[in-house]
Amino acid sequence: MASIDPVVASVLDTYPTKDDLDEDDLLDSLENDPTLHSMREQRMQQLHEEFTRAKHLRNQDYGQYTEIKDEKTLMDMVNTGAELCATHFFKSDFHRCAIMDGHLEKLAPLHFDTRFLRINVENAPFLVTKLKVQVLPCVIAFKKGVSIDRIIGFEGLGYSEDTFSTQDLERRLVKSGVLVREKCSGKQGAGSLFAKQNDYGRRNKPSRAGDDDDDDDDWD
Repeated sequence: MASIDPVVASVLDTYPTKDDLDEDDLLDSLENDPTLHSMREQRMQQLHEEFTRAKHLRNQDYGQYTEIKDEKTLMDMVNTGAELCATHFFKSDFHRCAIMDGHLEKLAPLHFDTRFLRINVENAPFLVTKLKVQVLPCVIAFKKGVSIDRIIGFEGLGYSEDTFSTQDLERRLVKSGVLVREKCSGKQGAGSLFAKQNDYGRRNKPSRAGDDDDDDDDWD
């Protein structure tokens, strides 16, 4: 993937592509931005190319957090459908899977270079065995169909196990190589989803009484 000028990256990350936003809207919004005046023609051209690429990818369902219902479809998407994939193996009644869902749902629209996918482990027995998924939640990073990293439970996220932020997860996935660069601002990613419950959390109950404070869920 070609490198992107830091100024262009900053513009794109500050004004993310939306369905109802065209290139003229983007440039109009930057009219009084000092970065615009410092751009050379090369930067303007790269901004145009990146904006066009982002729109194209979003039209192909990038920028969404998508549930896949069967493992064959997932394998096709990981192996041939996208260069970068972050895939969450979850179980619907596990509370910590719901927490992970909320963070991934926040990251998906910010990172249009990466497909964000989720699959219920009950619908993926072959992949669960092949990839040795034993503890949930489990997020596996794929690059060109090859597993390059995995997050088991909430391992390695934040200062303590149950208080990690979306920014913490993003930083880990950037380090893994499945995200291109950090895009979360403090406002977008700083709050723990234990402090403010998300839609996934409201729809899912803990797997058993008192599970909020238990260790990662060993499901098999």
